[in-house]
Amino acid sequence: MTTVRREAFGRMPPEEGGGEVEKFVLQSDSVRVEILSFGCIITTLETKDRDGQFSDVVLGFDTLEGYTRKHPFFGAVVGRVANRIANGRFSLDGKEYQLFLNNGPNSLHGGAKGFDKVLWSPQVLPNGVRFFRLSPDGEEGYPGDLKVWVTYTLSGRELAINYQAQTSKTTPISLTNHAYFNLAGQGSRDVYDHEISIEADSYLPVDDTKIPTGEVAAVQGTGFDLRQPVELGKHLQKFHLDGFDHNFCLHQGQDRRLVARVFHPPTGRTMEVHTTQPGIQFYTGNNLDGSLKGKGAATYPKHSAFCLETQNWPDAVNKPHFPNVLLHPGEEYNHTTWLVFNTA
Repeated sequence: MTTVRREAFGRMPPEEGGGEVEKFVLQSDSVRVEILSFGCIITTLETKDRDGQFSDVVLGFDTLEGYTRKHPFFGAVVGRVANRIANGRFSLDGKEYQLFLNNGPNSLHGGAKGFDKVLWSPQVLPNGVRFFRLSPDGEEGYPGDLKVWVTYTLSGRELAINYQAQTSKTTPISLTNHAYFNLAGQGSRDVYDHEISIEADSYLPVDDTKIPTGEVAAVQGTGFDLRQPVELGKHLQKFHLDGFDHNFCLHQGQDRRLVARVFHPPTGRTMEVHTTQPGIQFYTGNNLDGSLKGKGAATYPKHSAFCLETQNWPDAVNKPHFPNVLLHPGEEYNHTTWLVFNTA
């Protein structure tokens, strides 16, 4: 049985058009999650350890102000296109489109004001909440009026995130949630004692601006082979890696499949990621530097969280051999990701 509660969380600053931001609290016996109508942001996700104690396992802020200022997309839905587009440029039907460059020479997670920085219209469901917004033609340089629905539902230990969209003109689209997890509890120093596995035989090597080179490389015999669980800290040391910020290529298909699992031995917490998406970006919080004051005055140093962002492959709009990222009028974009929390 899931309960859903809504409450006021704050008001947008006048220069952002004002507007009431609401918080939606979804609660089952084993998981409690709080989500904002601003950016569809997951601000809190509490789950039990093996002794039945709840801890909040996502990074974030106590107040709206934290989320309206610059931050690394904590808990937010990002779009129209998650991840990077090389030089912020792509061509469609003979027309060139230029996006805002907000990540060195590239466009990242939707541009200057992506889906993470806007108010959505909420609708309460029996076991969750659905958010809607219309992204107008030309927003952040993207073509077409795009109608988007993001639905969070909680059932027992499972949080489902469903993304649907329809467009008036052909447009690239790839939506994800950018939650930062630490199964020891947010504010814990690092994630080195977490064990992770990712069901991927290949990954995408990147250039020095984090754009895929175009090669689809086998993980076999490399530090990217996470098909069997590895302890993160030891694994980074063994392969002399500064961290991960890479897309892992998943088995293609429209069906739900288990793609990643994380286990935290000290608390017994586990998290499984299931999805219908073709890729997952594994990111180990390499750019966190302790400068942000998070919940309960916690600071978030480098490697104090991990992200598992289910997505289309980065820069797919410029790489014809990558999975199709284009949505055409009359079609529906429809993907779901399920996060399953348990103890072992």
